[in-house]
Amino acid sequence: MTIETAHQLKKSLAIYPGTFDPITMGHLDIIDRALNLFDKVIIAIAINPGKEPLFSLNDRIKMVQQCFPNDYSRIKVDSVSGLLIKYASDNGAKAIIRGLRAVSDFDYEFQLALMNRKLEREVDTIFLMPGFRWIYISSSIIKDAARHGGDVCELVPEHVNQRLLAAFSKQQ
Repeated sequence: MTIETAHQLKKSLAIYPGTFDPITMGHLDIIDRALNLFDKVIIAIAINPGKEPLFSLNDRIKMVQQCFPNDYSRIKVDSVSGLLIKYASDNGAKAIIRGLRAVSDFDYEFQLALMNRKLEREVDTIFLMPGFRWIYISSSIIKDAARHGGDVCELVPEHVNQRLLAAFSKQQ
């Protein structure tokens, strides 16, 4: 990447999509990395009819917003349904940020990136890896551990941990 390219990225907007059910320290690490490349990041919480999230869309939006109480000039939290690439294009995004944890993530993400490029050539996909301390976590693994009484307090923000504890204490 040239200095000019890096400068152009710095003056642009990226979309970081996900279900964020719930947001994890790995997600926050990816967001921090994206903010080093872009002026603004929209955290786009996906409405996916194929998934049954633990938390409602409004709860997920609130949990994500609570992670950034003083940074709304560079962070926007929104919801998205339908084609993400259309949402990105409609909002003037230059890139979609995707997190990669392992090689197994890459195959699916690569296919998705190619389809998005076919649909909209002006929006790139940028793959970012979380720090090594977060590389093994996912929202699904965290929910499963918390559901069975595992301590996940170091893997999610404190307010999210409290929500997980409350959600799973009701189920027991």
